[in-house]
Amino acid sequence: MSPVFPMLTVLTMFYYMCLRRRAMTATRGEMMNSHRTIVSNSRTSPLNAEVVQYAKEVVDFSSHYGSENSMSYTMWNLAGVPNVFPSSGDFTQTAVFRTYGTWWDQCPSASLPFKRTPPNFQSQDYVELTFEQQVYPTAVHVLETYHPGAVIRILACSANPYSPSPPAEVRWETLWSERPTKVNASQARQFKPCIKQINFPTNLIRLEINSSLLDYYTELDAVVLHGMKDKPLLSLKTSLIDMNDLDDDDYEDKDGCGMDSLNKKFNSAALREGPNNGYFDKLPYELIQLILNHLTLPDLCRLAQTCKLLNQHCCDPLQYIHLNLQPYWAKVNDTSLEFLQTRCTLVQWLNLSWTGNRGFISVAGFSRFLKGCGSELVRLELSCSHFLNETCLEVISEMCPNLQDLNLSSCDKLPPQAFNHIAKLCSLKRLILYRTKVEIEDYDVIASMIGAKCKKLRTLDLWRCKNITENGIAELASGCPLLEELDLGWCPTLQSSTGCFTKLARQLPNLQKLFLTANRSVCDTDIEELASNCTRLRQLDILGTRMVSPASLRKLLESCKDLCLLDVSFCSQIDNRSVLELNASFPKVFIKKSFTQ
Repeated sequence: MSPVFPMLTVLTMFYYMCLRRRAMTATRGEMMNSHRTIVSNSRTSPLNAEVVQYAKEVVDFSSHYGSENSMSYTMWNLAGVPNVFPSSGDFTQTAVFRTYGTWWDQCPSASLPFKRTPPNFQSQDYVELTFEQQVYPTAVHVLETYHPGAVIRILACSANPYSPSPPAEVRWETLWSERPTKVNASQARQFKPCIKQINFPTNLIRLEINSSLLDYYTELDAVVLHGMKDKPLLSLKTSLIDMNDLDDDDYEDKDGCGMDSLNKKFNSAALREGPNNGYFDKLPYELIQLILNHLTLPDLCRLAQTCKLLNQHCCDPLQYIHLNLQPYWAKVNDTSLEFLQTRCTLVQWLNLSWTGNRGFISVAGFSRFLKGCGSELVRLELSCSHFLNETCLEVISEMCPNLQDLNLSSCDKLPPQAFNHIAKLCSLKRLILYRTKVEIEDYDVIASMIGAKCKKLRTLDLWRCKNITENGIAELASGCPLLEELDLGWCPTLQSSTGCFTKLARQLPNLQKLFLTANRSVCDTDIEELASNCTRLRQLDILGTRMVSPASLRKLLESCKDLCLLDVSFCSQIDNRSVLELNASFPKVFIKKSFTQ
């Protein structure tokens, strides 16, 4: 029997050597463009003075904590001069994203991650800001006022949003990036990363965020762009280059193997001929498929150009059961979808979140792709995909009969009537409509219909539903006894005195996550009912209540052994001493306490 493991080693080493060779053969010009090789020593004349400007406008973002009809905790607070900085603390005048920490990944509504997501893509949120003048950036300063450290990537765009004519080409360039790191201090800071120089002027900056390591919500106050009107001259001084320090971000686009060349790579027929494929011919087909399943999409593009055998494997539709294009949002366009189409006939999970904006993907291009690849889809992620219109939702409803999971969060340009097509998706199990223009006049009617028609419902997010009352909650609780997750944060019309929270606790014993954020009427009786009836509770948010005592919280913690998150921020009866005592008794529970500034 021929040995198998040496063959696997040969295949792995061959692929590794190909990547190393690309890095080692980079030209001096490519290396000088790397942000790790440039010494920041620009020279400017007095005529080219540095321009310092705050953001003029927030043009796009993925999420925020606040309401669409308010300025409290919204992304729009990032425009203009600072409201809070240099003060530290929790202030409504700052920009706050919707989530923090890992709690949202641990609740029943959390989705499984996509395979083939590159490890260097860890962005969870983003915000895009415009500035008055186009400049060549020399610095980007982010004013963080509470729990800093969430910004992991800063990008610049070549397109001018204020230009009367559309640009011939839209380019995004990474100015700075870093993996998520823990910042222990929660105080305000002026974040000043060392950015690289780019060869085009910009007035459109994008911040990408990862809040997974934070102990609480990050709060941003303003963004300052420093730059020159004219292109600065680079110093001839360059640092020594360690080729071992180069990563994918440094050379991926420069060596022609990034998503820019995806179209050419997948469509290329110029493959090397050879008498044989060495050990590869001896490996079982299924084994090679299993090995290739660990490669990212650009790596699959590269490997497809080595020989006909590997090209066959790299183009096999079984390699595209999960297709995650979100990490390549700045590159994916109609042509990309066209060349991927023949390989995606079996795709079941498709992630196009953040893609296609500013004309990259057209309605026609998206429709053609789904007509060829939508029949097997069960999960479709389209968060912040602003190219979508009513025609796109109609195509989804017609071409994706097996769809079970649809995410349209922050698709705020879709007209209300477009959502009528979703009713045709008879297999749908999960639907996200956060920050969309769905028009609902009476949430009690909706809650009543959900209670009557969705008996097996497991999770429901009614965050900031302004007019739901105890009547709707009663219908919901009686009709959906399997509920495991319920978010009623910032629902001001719910009052504990009506008994609505007591009914929830008694009728929903499977609850694992309950958010009653900013409901000041939550009281000890409600907490004690949760302790008696919802012993599986893992996450509870009662931020802002004035009527909960440490004694009732102790009963809850003693009863709910799986509780891991308890947010009692701004609860007036819970002081620091009480939190310290509870922490000492229940060290496995993260008890969050913030105080009004």
